[in-house]
Amino acid sequence: MNEGPKTAMTKAGLISIVADRLQITQVQAGIIVEAALRSIVTALRKGEEVEIRGFGSFRFRNRAPRKGRNPKTGEKVDVPPKRIAYFKMGKELKASLNVTGTTPESGSFTSLL
Repeated sequence: MNEGPKTAMTKAGLISIVADRLQITQVQAGIIVEAALRSIVTALRKGEEVEIRGFGSFRFRNRAPRKGRNPKTGEKVDVPPKRIAYFKMGKELKASLNVTGTTPESGSFTSLL
């Protein structure tokens, strides 16, 4: 099953999509996208969970301290505990990604926007 070359949505691509959909300038769309992303990052820095209905949520997992290994020297090192942010898909997004025979634009997720 060859899916072809992988591509990634970039922030610039997202800004272009927002500008086209809202019929606004790239600069205006850039301000909107930056504000949305900055709001998510600010909430995460405060230790808050971020939930976007229909899309998903950003939450934290605590990683316990552990013994690691320096790959260069092979020396054992202590890795301190840390909080890791992770993304959990919402039901609507998961359902729209698992619908067979549709393109991403024709899935049910577009109705969430």
